[in-house]
Amino acid sequence: MTDDPPLLELRGLNKVYDNGFHAVKDVSYKFGTGMLVGLIGPNGCGKTSMMRCINHMHKISSGDVLIDGESVLNKTPAEIARKVSNVPAELKASFGLTVFETVMLGRYPYLKNIWWETDEDETLVEDTMKKFGIFNLKDRPLNMLSSGERQRVLIAKAYVQEPRLMLVDEPTSHLDMKYKLEVMEYLTAMVKKDMSILVAEHDISLMARYCKMCIIMKKGQIYAMGDPKEVITEELLQEVYEVSASVGFDKDGELFVLPKRYSGEYHL
Repeated sequence: MTDDPPLLELRGLNKVYDNGFHAVKDVSYKFGTGMLVGLIGPNGCGKTSMMRCINHMHKISSGDVLIDGESVLNKTPAEIARKVSNVPAELKASFGLTVFETVMLGRYPYLKNIWWETDEDETLVEDTMKKFGIFNLKDRPLNMLSSGERQRVLIAKAYVQEPRLMLVDEPTSHLDMKYKLEVMEYLTAMVKKDMSILVAEHDISLMARYCKMCIIMKKGQIYAMGDPKEVITEELLQEVYEVSASVGFDKDGELFVLPKRYSGEYHL
């Protein structure tokens, strides 16, 4: 029996933007370490807004987010970055950075001198690039990489932060079938007894295949949460996505989703 607090806990989290849009509505949940947690739901349901509140990139309107039992509300960005790393859906601008320079940015929260990294930092970055199969690309500009290579670089950058929690936003959205599986295999291998990953993704079958727990959102709220093989049903897809779909299991017992038709109203 342990009295350790959850790794991540949300307490009545709300996010309301300046234009009045209520993106996240009174969301509460928690989970511990060693978890790959899938966050799914239709576009605009609040997934990205919630993740940006977790690492305090967005100001929380009300409620609280706790990492290891400590609120993020009064933490500095560097303090949060030592606990939480972020993998965006895409890098908006690379400013000509090489692969090595991009991954090294993940060590920024630990640098005592803003301009100089230590030998230990360089060794960690090089070892991580080898682990993710990108060491041979270390001198290549980020904008010269394929989508799959770029995604691995962003994950490596988050990994060298040595976080307790990694937030990954739509890691496979621009990838083909092979690289989708490769990225999920990397994320699965990265989950450790002292770390968890929260990944927002549209591919429901992929989430069901790899995640221990799924959180399903609809219109800013939690619609369902639990073992994906139990909570992902045809009824849920109808209610959350307005889609008629078949949900089944293959010969290995893995859940799959086959969308059939949109069942909402058309506005032409």
